[in-house]
Amino acid sequence: MAARLGRGAVVVAMAAAMLLGSGCSRQVGSPVPDGVPPPAGDPVPRIDPRIGVQAAGRPADQLRAWAEQRAPALDIPVPALEAYAYAARAAEVQNPGCHLAWTTLAGIGMVESRHGNFRGAAIAPNGDVSPPIRGVELDGTRGNRAILDDVDPGDGPGGGNPVYARAMGPMQFIPETWRLYGVDANNDGTASPDNLDDAALAAAGYLCSRGGDLGTARGWTRALWAYNQSNVYARSVRDWATAYAAGHHL
Repeated sequence: MAARLGRGAVVVAMAAAMLLGSGCSRQVGSPVPDGVPPPAGDPVPRIDPRIGVQAAGRPADQLRAWAEQRAPALDIPVPALEAYAYAARAAEVQNPGCHLAWTTLAGIGMVESRHGNFRGAAIAPNGDVSPPIRGVELDGTRGNRAILDDVDPGDGPGGGNPVYARAMGPMQFIPETWRLYGVDANNDGTASPDNLDDAALAAAGYLCSRGGDLGTARGWTRALWAYNQSNVYARSVRDWATAYAAGHHL
């Protein structure tokens, strides 16, 4: 069951329904929502792939001018828009058959955490989101799947009890999926789900691996259903991504 963020349009959010990495992918023959994949939006400028690999600095900063020009109309923080665009451009280089657009990542970021601004959180110029955004315990209640993260090793009354996962960060990764897909995208030496650069690039890798060609309706839908198995969720991401592609927000 998904929570709402109270935005003007239907917005599904947070980890109450986050099934990222739980093996819930769309089955062949399931209906594909209309209007997918959403438009790709304004082209992202080419970037120097050596920055972040052979040199210090945040790679997404290369897209500052592009993001600053578009962020006000989209109502997306500049560091967040840089992160989405950089992740999409990196995915194009690493997996050219994926066809993941920045608009889809931005739609997910809006639905999941208001681009890192959920409940008073803020995004720093380097992509760090604070205070950290955490979802509810995925303990099998309130329509959630039970997803274990660990077992409490303590000797007290809680020792030996299961520790349920909580979705983490602006793109709402569950811990196990982050361990598989987490990356250091802002070149600070740490892969953190609470950094939007890292989370956006990890989400790009996850979407491409689960959806295949997101340039097709079925591939895009399969990827979004792997992220969150909900038609309402997929339609919400589609609607936000379509608005961003047109140069505005809902």
